[in-house]
Amino acid sequence: MHLPDHCSLCPRQCGANRAAGQRGFCGAGDTLFAARAALHHWEEPCLSGDPEDAAGSGTVFFTGCPLKCCYCQNYRISQEGLGKAISAGRLAEIFLELQQKGAKNLNLVTATQWLPWITEALDQARAQGLRLPVVYNTGGYETVDTVRALAGYVDIWLADYKYASPALAQQLSAAADYPAVADAAIRQMLIQTGAPVFDGGGFLKRGVIVRHLVLPGHSEDSIAVLRRCDALRKETGVEFVPSLMSQFTPFHRAAEQGLARRVTTYEYRKVVNAAVELGLTEGYMQEKSSAREEYTPPFDLEGI
Repeated sequence: MHLPDHCSLCPRQCGANRAAGQRGFCGAGDTLFAARAALHHWEEPCLSGDPEDAAGSGTVFFTGCPLKCCYCQNYRISQEGLGKAISAGRLAEIFLELQQKGAKNLNLVTATQWLPWITEALDQARAQGLRLPVVYNTGGYETVDTVRALAGYVDIWLADYKYASPALAQQLSAAADYPAVADAAIRQMLIQTGAPVFDGGGFLKRGVIVRHLVLPGHSEDSIAVLRRCDALRKETGVEFVPSLMSQFTPFHRAAEQGLARRVTTYEYRKVVNAAVELGLTEGYMQEKSSAREEYTPPFDLEGI
């Protein structure tokens, strides 16, 4: 496994000498950290199935993140460093344990800062019998090179498309380049993975899910994101599964940036109506009841 001595795994291109233990912008150094590995029942139904079923998405939450979203519901692991040090070998064991528990897929959450460990662990696990589709659960802030490097490893991209406005992206996630970066990354995901493929039970086996979280007071930016998604669909000729989320909850430092409330029904319906007008209908919407703190998993190092 080659550790970066001038890290460029994410769009920050921070150049940290991680081989020498220096931490990057994302918080990652020379040792892999993860915070939770368990069956997760609250992803899109084509990934985790019915919440009442025993099945679920075999989800591994990794420590660190290249984004600094002020409203991150996982901020304890993404920005505060919660996690446990493990080896690539142990990560491979975790992947196989999730398969043994009946996971429908392997779901890697915010994993790019650990890319050398991820690919090594997947190679080891596949040599030992891992057969699950691999879901790459990302904030959408990825380089095209990283997406290409995951060809052959990732079957399903579960990608956020958070903002169309650079100013809003800077204000809320400290990433003014987010719209351009996400646009290029998702374009490559679509080209690389192709149109959605489902099995007989309705579970996604290959393809791209594009998520968008509607933020209070920013429905116009949400509609602009949908237009960009539609443009990508037309440009590439590849369909994706849209997922419009209403679950925003004012976690972490959200209130400091004017996000002290939840999304109204009017705001969310306005965005849904725009999706319908664009023909982005073969996907998912959420009930307003989804905006609840208990839907965030406990980061208690389960399964690590």
